[in-house]
Amino acid sequence: MKDRTGKTLTFNEIVKKIFNRISAIDLEFEMMVLRYIGFVPIHHFRRFFYRLGGMKIGKGSTIHCGAIFYDSRNITLGEDSIIGENAVLDGRDTLKIGNHVDIASEVMIYNSEHDLKDPHFGPLSASVVIEDYVFIGPRAIILPGVTLHKGSAVAAGAVVTKDVEEGSIVGGVPAKEISKRDTAELHYRLGRARWFR
Repeated sequence: MKDRTGKTLTFNEIVKKIFNRISAIDLEFEMMVLRYIGFVPIHHFRRFFYRLGGMKIGKGSTIHCGAIFYDSRNITLGEDSIIGENAVLDGRDTLKIGNHVDIASEVMIYNSEHDLKDPHFGPLSASVVIEDYVFIGPRAIILPGVTLHKGSAVAAGAVVTKDVEEGSIVGGVPAKEISKRDTAELHYRLGRARWFR
């Protein structure tokens, strides 16, 4: 038996490959179930199953309908944070979202991608960190290895390829600083969960 690069595998490597494939199928099934649960229009029901799937969700945080996860076990969501409808949260590497973070609808946060320079198109992964009081506008994309520092904001439709400094407002493709936000006095709360959203 050979792997995808053409290398002949030993017996131990074959056994390991079989167990890895079974584990991957199990994870894919779990993520499919969580995706279907994401369409149940009852916030507390969804949150219960997301936590059961291994996601860490802080007090007062909510995830609106239609969210998609890639390995929820590596995702941490702080307190009083909101994830909008149809967001994609990638947990194939660590994804840490802080407190009072507002992530709008259809935002995509990835921490794994293909290596375009690798002849075998292998994966690259790097953690994503979103610190407290960050706002991410609708349909923005956050790529692997990015840290959005405290109080930063990402404009709608932006593609963030590198770290965003504290209080910076970025926009465009790729995202560049367009303005600043005063972070010295940030202490707001985002409010209660929308039960049927």
